[in-house]
Order: sequence, then structure tokens, then C-alpha cells
Amino acid sequence: MFDCARRVVVKVGSSTVAPGGRGLDQARMDALATQVAREWSQGRQVVLVSSGAVAAGRSLLALKGPPRTVPLKQACAATGQRALLAHWERAFAPHGLRTAQILLTGDVTRNRTRFTNSRNTFETLLRFGVVPVINENDTVAVDEIRFGDNDQLAVLVANLIHAQVLVLLTDTEGLYTADPQKDPTAQRIAHVARVDEQVLALAGDSVGGGVGSGGMRSKVQTAASAAAFGVTTVVAHGAGENVLNRLLAGEDLGTTFAAEGTPLTSRKHWIAFSTEPRGTLVLDSGAVQALSRRGSSLLPSGIVAVSGDFGPGDTVRCIGPDGVEVARGLTNYGVHMLVRICGLRSEELHALLGDDACEEAIHRDDLVLSDGLRQNGAPVEPKECRGDNEQDDE
Repeated sequence: MFDCARRVVVKVGSSTVAPGGRGLDQARMDALATQVAREWSQGRQVVLVSSGAVAAGRSLLALKGPPRTVPLKQACAATGQRALLAHWERAFAPHGLRTAQILLTGDVTRNRTRFTNSRNTFETLLRFGVVPVINENDTVAVDEIRFGDNDQLAVLVANLIHAQVLVLLTDTEGLYTADPQKDPTAQRIAHVARVDEQVLALAGDSVGGGVGSGGMRSKVQTAASAAAFGVTTVVAHGAGENVLNRLLAGEDLGTTFAAEGTPLTSRKHWIAFSTEPRGTLVLDSGAVQALSRRGSSLLPSGIVAVSGDFGPGDTVRCIGPDGVEVARGLTNYGVHMLVRICGLRSEELHALLGDDACEEAIHRDDLVLSDGLRQNGAPVEPKECRGDNEQDDE
């Protein structure tokens, strides 16, 4: 099944490398490094996304319980990150593999230039046979500590390096038909063809356990994001014997989430999953049909309302009259200009801005439709246009 996979991202959860939050487990890390080294020896490049810095720091600082405040979490991350990398270096050394520490924050993947620079760094490291060990830069990334988790980071890394497979190693055997801790009849689901509302419901809420920050819902959402980029995801128990080698050899372990048949391009995947929308455009029904059925660019004439704080090149959400997101993309205009030109036809646009005015508010090459986004959020309440060109609801 994975014979053709030449690049694999393996995300190792805190529950795997620091079970119980009692510090790093060198024996487990040694076992995982041995498996990664075996894949490298067979010509497969494996990149690690490793949690565990906060758990390691908690042990080093002799805290009796999990850190509750953001400064304390950051202190644990700063203390534990060095220990985490040292443990991985120790684990890979017997196999003659070098490691490189890469700490990422959300702005690295949301900024296209930094995104490209990061990709080039990964390519160079892999060319030299170095195993990148990636973690969030929790010491400075307050939002990531509060709301993020390494599941989402792992899929962004998969995008960066053009991986074919993403393996999420955690403390469960995969996705079940019910909560196995509450229902003894629950069965492991071996294969998921597509993540939909029913699959998300099986995953439960997003609250993780006492050590890590990402629960099963986070992993299912990550699998949906990876699928849109053409990456197959496997969720499996990280403590299983030779679990990585057995998975990549095709053994039936964990839950496999299939990749999309026609994945998004790297650029459109970046727009969909690596950027944070800075604003919202409300479209009329004609514009919604033009985007969704004909693959057209978004023209100012189809925009009836604008909200947010964004400039040219920023990502914005596009919603229909019912408040449901239909697309998102990179706008050619900032908010102040867009509120002036929303609703204008091409001839009116040129009369206002001149013959060299850009006719597209968002070009189709910079648009990702909702089917590629896999969003399940609540509808956004439409807001009126602001500025000189206020529109009626009609």
C-alpha cells in the first residue's frame, strides 16, 4: 500500500514519548529511532514531528502537576525542548543518523515567502541525509500553546516536503465505532474513504488527554486536511512493537484515511490550510454559482459586503447569502479599496480606477472552493459594506 511512498512525516505525541507526563522515555524514543533508521536504510525519507517539550520541562522543573498558565507552559517548553532534542540525538546516534532541530510557528506557514524558505531548508537537510525533528516554538507562540497542537503542524510539514504519507502515533489504536473506554463492543475502523460529519461525530470532541493537547477529533481533522493535499494518513498506537515499519509494510494497524483522488496543488493547499483569513466577503448568488460551477474568478460586481482588516495578498473567506463559506482566496485589493468597488461592474471599475485596474477581486488561481477546505465551522453573520460605496441588501 505504501510501497511508493518515498517521504513520510511521523508525528509522535507526548503520550508516546512522555507517557503519563513523567519525563521523556528514552527506551521508547530509541525504539522509534530504530524504526525510522530502518526506513531510511531502505531509501525512504522520514521526518519527525515530536511533541514532548512541555512534558519534559515539567519533569525537569519538578512540577507536581501539569502547567496551567501560559508563562509556566512556555517555561516548561523552553526547559524541555533542549532535553527533547538531546534524547532524539542519543536515539539516532547508534544508527549513524544526524538530527536537526526545527521550531516552527504559525506565521512561518502563513507567510508565503517564509513557507518557501522553510521548504528549501527541509530539502537541503534531506539531501544531506539529516533527520529533521520539528516542534512548535511554544516558548514564543502563545496562540499555539493555547489552541494549537502538533497534529496540525504535522500536516503542514507534509505539505512543505511533499510527503505521501502522514503517520500520527498516539495512545490509541485508531478511530473506533464508539468510545472503547465506555463501550466494550466498539470496533476499530480500519479504513476511512472520506472524512464527513459522521466520521467527525465518531471522533468526539477536541479535548485531549492529560499529557497531549490533541484528541481524536484533531487527528481526524488533520487527516481531512492531508487528504486534500493527496496525503494518506494513518493513526496508530505509538507504543506498538515496530509499529512504523509494520504500517509502512502494509500491515493492518490503526486507521488509514485515504487521500483525495484529485488533490489540491501545493499553492492552493497553502491558501486553504496554512493561512489565517483576515476578512470576509459576502457574495451574491450569481457569484457563488460562478465560483462553484464554472470555476470563475471573483469579480467586484459579485461582492455585496466586506468586513475585516486585510490588505492586498491577504487571505479572505467568501460566503454566500446564507452565511455558508463557499471559498477562500488571496485578494487583489485591501479592505479600504474593496469597500469602494464592491458591486461595481467592469466598466464602472475602470471609470473609477483607470484602465489598468485589476478586474478580479480574487483570481481563480488564488481561490480554493469549500470542497477543498473541508470546513465544518458555523456560518458567518454577513455584515454591510463600509465606506463610500455602501450597498442595499438587494
